[in-house]
Amino acid sequence: MKGLIFDIQRSSFVDGDGVRTTVFFKGCNLKCKWCHNPEGIKNYKEMLFYKSKCTGCGLCRKICQNNEKECTLCGNCALICPNDAKEICGKEYNTGELFEIIQRDKALYSQTGGGVTFSGGECMLQIDFLRSILEKCYENGINTAVDTAGNVPFSYFEKILPYVNTFLYDVKCIDEELHKEHTGVSNTLILENLERLIKAGKRIVVRTPVIGGFNDTDKELFRIFNYLKGKGIEKAELLPYHNMGAHKYEGLSLPFKEFAAPSKDFMEKYKKVFSTV
Repeated sequence: MKGLIFDIQRSSFVDGDGVRTTVFFKGCNLKCKWCHNPEGIKNYKEMLFYKSKCTGCGLCRKICQNNEKECTLCGNCALICPNDAKEICGKEYNTGELFEIIQRDKALYSQTGGGVTFSGGECMLQIDFLRSILEKCYENGINTAVDTAGNVPFSYFEKILPYVNTFLYDVKCIDEELHKEHTGVSNTLILENLERLIKAGKRIVVRTPVIGGFNDTDKELFRIFNYLKGKGIEKAELLPYHNMGAHKYEGLSLPFKEFAAPSKDFMEKYKKVFSTV
């Protein structure tokens, strides 16, 4: 069983409880306009080229096996580039290879109440590989979390329910038309799956990105709050927008749209509100 991964971050503190290893699966079926991991959207390997870093030294041309006629994503040019102007995004791992990396920090997980988080992209689009690595981690006593936007058939959730300790579940907004406009998809299935996941008795942490010009209004944030309140989720987290992924758009030759970050006071106000969910 193999899966396509675009990043593995060890010693993360932002993707669940304790110290965690976060594994980013490649491929997503949402098109969020503010996405800070655009390299995770396509479900195949890609070459990122940062024109601003390129000095025109020509080493990549000299080493190219195909004389630049058709890129096979062999990665030789990325390896030889002295300025890191090229990068291959996406690497295949089998279950054993990925688990070997995850288990390196098992002692640290135990000490901090941490574990491994599978994210993306959308990790659940590679459901069979996800199940295989979740099962391996669960059998070896490693705490597991799945970070998902929930836009998949509920049968996918059923495949992994026994092996997941926590779901980190995105609820971006309640207004369906607003959701369609900014993510490209309806949120009907997403909210239906959340309801079913709650009924299944799983530990759920809802996470909402707060994006200027999208959902940073009293009306929409209170709609989210009122929807979640009393439903039995573990907690609701608000994540302020940031533009730290802006440079990746250059690498992919994509236009970058800047959104406004909410103020610190605004975030503190609503974090207090959402703490009562």
